[in-house]
Amino acid sequence: MTEEQLVSLENTLFDITFVFYLVAALLYIVTYLIFKKEQKLGKYATFIATMGLIVHTASIFVRMVNAARLTMHNQFEFATWFAWGIMFCYLFIERKFAYKYRGIGSFVVPIAFLMILYASTLPSEIRPPMPALQSAWLSVHVITAILGYGAFAVACGISIMYLLKRRKAEDDNSIFNRSFFPSFELLDNINYRAVAFGFMGLTLCILTGAIWAEQAWGRYWGWDPKETWSLITWIVYSIYLHARLTRGWKGTKTAWFSIIGFLCVLFTYVGVNMLLPSEHSYL
Repeated sequence: MTEEQLVSLENTLFDITFVFYLVAALLYIVTYLIFKKEQKLGKYATFIATMGLIVHTASIFVRMVNAARLTMHNQFEFATWFAWGIMFCYLFIERKFAYKYRGIGSFVVPIAFLMILYASTLPSEIRPPMPALQSAWLSVHVITAILGYGAFAVACGISIMYLLKRRKAEDDNSIFNRSFFPSFELLDNINYRAVAFGFMGLTLCILTGAIWAEQAWGRYWGWDPKETWSLITWIVYSIYLHARLTRGWKGTKTAWFSIIGFLCVLFTYVGVNMLLPSEHSYL
């Protein structure tokens, strides 16, 4: 295929992914928050989300073929990988821990859609990466960030659900007391697992980023705004895990920490690029 044909194919697959994620998000919301009962629509939502992830993977693969490299070198590429990571982590958790509770998707899948929506607003032209980005460590750095951020997004959605369910705990007619929403204990447990996995990803992201920085700029750490906010995010989740393991924090406290941590993730990725001068402005 010619370069133009590959670009056209990638754009088509990206547009299909966008539609799949939008439809999946709407189906989750309509089924569990509006119709307020488990229906076949819930299974369709999971099926469409899965198909969206498959097409999304194909879109990324076509881009890599066209670029002849791993495509993780600018804001568009990271944004689309970020959306991929969110959907991948959610579908894995739904299948592994919460297949009976697809209502969780009402709070997580819309986050993946918003990220793919953000990606659609960014320039998508394939350009040769600058010298600082031509390192194998960059790929490892970004992959760990994608998986970590995706898990944190799932934890954030679950935490929002937890807080809303807690607020309506005494209302027997509340939708959050229906069978397709997990119990407090299960929500808290899934939240903890997602944060623990994300924390491992973020830790590896920071470590591999330091190695990459030494190769690119001759120093491991320079207190660049993105480095600083990555550290702040790591500290927030460190407090979450430390307080849970040593002081028995659960429920509402850890849910708030999970949400605050993901807000730090978003600021690290989007806010720093928009508001602060950074050597990482392309990521």
